[in-house]
Amino acid sequence: MSRITRKELKTDKFALEVEQTVDFFEQHRQEIVRYGGIALAVALLIVGYTFYARHQHTKREAALYHAIQVEEAPVGPPTPGVNFNFPTQEAKDQVALKEFSDVHSAWPSSAEGQIAAYYLGSIYADEGKMAEAEKSFKEVADKGNDQYAALAKLSLAQIYFADGRDGQGQAILQSLIDHPSIFVSKEQAQITLARHLLTKKPAEARKILDQLRSQPGAVGQTAVSLYTQLPPQ
Repeated sequence: MSRITRKELKTDKFALEVEQTVDFFEQHRQEIVRYGGIALAVALLIVGYTFYARHQHTKREAALYHAIQVEEAPVGPPTPGVNFNFPTQEAKDQVALKEFSDVHSAWPSSAEGQIAAYYLGSIYADEGKMAEAEKSFKEVADKGNDQYAALAKLSLAQIYFADGRDGQGQAILQSLIDHPSIFVSKEQAQITLARHLLTKKPAEARKILDQLRSQPGAVGQTAVSLYTQLPPQ
């Protein structure tokens, strides 16, 4: 099975424009951009939940908030003004896995439990533990609310394409195209599908990109960039 990392599970920068009608995300654009790793998907959860947690005080919310703080913590020498950091990424991942696992085990059916399961999937993917990543993402896809389920499906699709289950990956992305959400727009799912079809089914990829490359902003720019990677007709 091909190794897939958080970088490969990322969504594209054009999603920032696609979701520009959502006021909260627009107000926090700079915060969203600065996060790496699994990129926008996790960034949206970090920024959104951080804002939410400031106004909530229940035990499960506090536990998830602390787990997210661990996930955000820097790696390397101590940083002035930062409460804690980790010497290596591996050390941080081990603590984060425990924190998110504890939240998920304690409140598996809650929104916090499902967000924790999503984070677990992203960490497992980064470590190359794809069976565990798939299990976590599938749980959120099947049991999470529509928004978090959409994020999990997007990650699942990329895992399926990475290990050769193209039919399953394409089916999931088509469902996201047919049923867009705040976290995964129609255009985002289309671009992701086109990228995976570039070499194996270029005619299908071309058809998708033809619909998008005339759109203004980052959506069109990304579509044009992918279009140049299509093999000659």
